[in-house]
Amino acid sequence: MRMIRRTTRIVSCSLHSLCVCFLFLNLTIATEVHLWPQPKVVEWGDGPAIVLADNFSIYVPYKGVLKRAAKRYQKLLNRERWVPIQSAPENRWSQCAYELESLSISVTNTAAELQHGVDESYTIMVKGCETMKPTLPAALLSAETVWGALHGLETFSQIVRLRSRVTKSKRSIPHTVLIKDSPNFPHRGVMLDTSRNFYPVKSIMRTLQAMAYNKLNVFHWHITDSHSFPLELVSEPELANQGAYGSKERYSASDVNRILKFARDRGVRIIPEIDMPGHTGSWAEAYPEIVACHGEFWLAPSGQWEDRFAAEPGGVGQLNPLLPQTYKVVKNVIDEVAHLFPDGFFHGGGDEVNFGCWNNNTDIREFVNGGGSMNDLLERFLREAHSYTTTKKKTTIYWEDVILSSSINVSLSVLPREETILQTWNRGAANTKLLVSAGYRTIVSSSDFFYLDCGRGGWVGNDSRYDQQVDDDPNNRVNYGGDGGSWCAPFKTWARIYDYDITFNLTKEEAKLVLGGEVALWSEQADDTVLDSLLWPRAAALAESLWSGNKAPNGMKRGAEALDRLNDWRFRLLARGINAAPLQPYWCLKHPGQCNVNA
Repeated sequence: MRMIRRTTRIVSCSLHSLCVCFLFLNLTIATEVHLWPQPKVVEWGDGPAIVLADNFSIYVPYKGVLKRAAKRYQKLLNRERWVPIQSAPENRWSQCAYELESLSISVTNTAAELQHGVDESYTIMVKGCETMKPTLPAALLSAETVWGALHGLETFSQIVRLRSRVTKSKRSIPHTVLIKDSPNFPHRGVMLDTSRNFYPVKSIMRTLQAMAYNKLNVFHWHITDSHSFPLELVSEPELANQGAYGSKERYSASDVNRILKFARDRGVRIIPEIDMPGHTGSWAEAYPEIVACHGEFWLAPSGQWEDRFAAEPGGVGQLNPLLPQTYKVVKNVIDEVAHLFPDGFFHGGGDEVNFGCWNNNTDIREFVNGGGSMNDLLERFLREAHSYTTTKKKTTIYWEDVILSSSINVSLSVLPREETILQTWNRGAANTKLLVSAGYRTIVSSSDFFYLDCGRGGWVGNDSRYDQQVDDDPNNRVNYGGDGGSWCAPFKTWARIYDYDITFNLTKEEAKLVLGGEVALWSEQADDTVLDSLLWPRAAALAESLWSGNKAPNGMKRGAEALDRLNDWRFRLLARGINAAPLQPYWCLKHPGQCNVNA
């Protein structure tokens, strides 16, 4: 945030061809306004607060998404009576003689589609009332596209606040505002697994709304896995009929369309993931003949981890790439899902293909004994499945395992760079470097930083590792279960997420291939009851780090300053119906700076 200490004039023309001059006085601001995510450029002028008129309205000369958004924000502004937790005393405020009656919105390109790379920039200008020459306040939100205007509406809603908690206090905004904003990364996402535990449609929609509040623009929907297949498909009805947990734990085409419309109205893209050829045990409920090792215990009889059939209970089952029937089902699934979801990206999974599972199948063992390899099997499957998504004019995303797995992988020639994006989840910055140096566009979801399910303890039963009473070696955490049985412990705090630089150690050219990042909530120990508290405000930390960065203009990390704003933002999310988890004792919010490590 920059405080204006110089006289600056900015001239802009509004919707009505009215030339508006914004004069920033040579004074510092009296109060601070917390915004999240922090915009790129924020300039406040000093002067009396501008009160919103009782009949304040948002003027939108467009139909469709932006018109509906204006109505939502109009209702939000009418009902939200926000007083920041760290608010200044009321006696520090003075009031403009005139009230702000409207916000006008101008969009250059109303036809731009909601796809990867669309322009999301916006500008907000509010002209205050001048003391020497009284004029009416004016506010303008301008954007290149509708999607940038949506972000601008959110920011405008955040600068509106009450002067105090007094009942008769009116809504107001700072005197004179200039905000110029755009994201650092085009891909800012949340991944949610709806296979291991089911989430009702209302829960997904609540998550999408919270994402829009935080300017997160990608919902990566990990719809299916070995545990369940909850998506109803006309072309393959038995996959959900047999593979879902029950008739109430399914998503119909109507549900999907509701979710898609809700998301689009909020500027959020939805990328579907149908994980395959691994993580497909649920497919065996309908087609047991095409799924290898289904029904086996997840750990191999040998007791060796490298011989395992799956990485966890319920995860057993991998599609058999040797059978023509496999590709008939796969093509039907990809064709229908690609039709259901209009986004240009399609996630094909590809992670954790286990040697032990395929090796358990007689046909596959004969194939290998005849000179084939497990790598050949994965290559055969990916070439065929990739052709289906390419035919649908989709860019396919795969997890990094397809080329980086130490057990089963394919050569780079199998996955054309212009048609493929890889998503990294292992070894932090090291694997990001491997992917981009190979020329692939990359999405970062490093488990050491962005996995929100980590550090909450183990969940497998009959685990004797917990039955340890003596701590002979404090450095041996596994000896006494010191990691709680969580493979990716510890818990990922907001600060760990916020401070992670997803382009660390990359050249400028390599960094251009990093599209952005996603926090991931795998659902072994999550469902609707804990969804909000696991996502928020930690996902909000990702939102700012990918929007405007985690560093101040001087290059220093701004985590301490960010915590004050994030704390306040958490309480505002609560007021908006998002049950975000607490970050600190309430005392810390009332005593800014007193809970820091350094004074």
